[in-house]
Amino acid sequence: MTIDHRDFPRRHLFDLAKGLIYLDGNSLGPPVKGSEDIAYSVIDSEWKKELISAWNTCGWIELPHTVGNLLAPIIGVSLDTISMGDTLSVKLFQVLAAAVEMRPKRKVVLTDSGNFPSDLYIANGLLDTLGRGHQLKITKPDQVIKKINDEVAVVCLTHVDYRTGRKHDMAEITTRAHECGSVVIWDLAHSAGALPLELETIQAEFAVGCTYKYLNGGPGAPAFVYVRPDLVSSIQPVMPGWLGHKKPFSMDIRYTPAKGVGRFRIGTPSVIQFKILEHALALWKNVDLYKLYDQSVVLSELFIAEMKARCPSLELISPSNPTQRGSQVSFASKHAYPLIQSLIDRKVIGDFREPNILRFGLAPLYVDENQVIAAVQILEQVINERVWQQDKYQTKKKVT
Repeated sequence: MTIDHRDFPRRHLFDLAKGLIYLDGNSLGPPVKGSEDIAYSVIDSEWKKELISAWNTCGWIELPHTVGNLLAPIIGVSLDTISMGDTLSVKLFQVLAAAVEMRPKRKVVLTDSGNFPSDLYIANGLLDTLGRGHQLKITKPDQVIKKINDEVAVVCLTHVDYRTGRKHDMAEITTRAHECGSVVIWDLAHSAGALPLELETIQAEFAVGCTYKYLNGGPGAPAFVYVRPDLVSSIQPVMPGWLGHKKPFSMDIRYTPAKGVGRFRIGTPSVIQFKILEHALALWKNVDLYKLYDQSVVLSELFIAEMKARCPSLELISPSNPTQRGSQVSFASKHAYPLIQSLIDRKVIGDFREPNILRFGLAPLYVDENQVIAAVQILEQVINERVWQQDKYQTKKKVT
């Protein structure tokens, strides 16, 4: 199943209810049609019939490698440079530990206040565990370049801010970091599948990301790690797992790392999730990511214009310059949570982020201009008729 980039959107390839306007693919992408058949087939035709033999006969053991190669062109890297599995937090821990060891005399890890909180928790936890006097410095996003100097061991950033959609200049920051002798880690959670990436060209050392947002791998889909190939053979993973061993089934009590990025594997891959992701990534074979992002800009510019005209009480907090945004647009309102809940009741799915943010993902594969206009019209009605004031929209749910 492939997509012709000249014909966005291709909503019919996704399982989305008729009449639903889904603007939350930046949080959880919708399932690609046939995903349930893939899951059933793994259970019925592979696990049920082959049992443990399926690790060989169905290629289960190779999934972190084969699926990683499907992802490689989407993030702009060569084949055989990605390993998949575990969660984004685990993969970040692995690469941050490796990056710190690459600059043993430096004690500063630089990040920004727009980074995803979990990334900050992981970084602080690792540095505290090391107990060697490292410091996590958190600066404002627009101050990152100025704060990179020869004291910085690692620059660790999320490419696209999960709240505002603000996009870092990846090439500029990576170049500056390298000029200062710093190692760079990019978190691509809100970038992969949303905009073109050229990690190999800019020579970033590491990247990590998840696959359940714009890549539609489903909740709990495996994370990925990229390691620049000229570095990987010198890295001893801080979390060595048995499937990252050179010969995992030798059951040697001494760890010998596998060749290449495979040494970043830890434990058993989640086969059903991998197979669903493999199915979803097949969509990208003929997608021109530059043209996809161009259409994303068309949608976001239309969305902002409609919001300014129809919902002027809401404050745009995403950059007004589309070249500085990812594939999402965010607005602020002290009534953000009940407004989003009101929209969800009316089949317009966006989401809320603390403290006061309405967040909308604009994925051209299944969102078109008519849906953008309709979504804002419905929000206008919700505001004008004060629908959001109803009691049922005031209490926050466990997952917001």
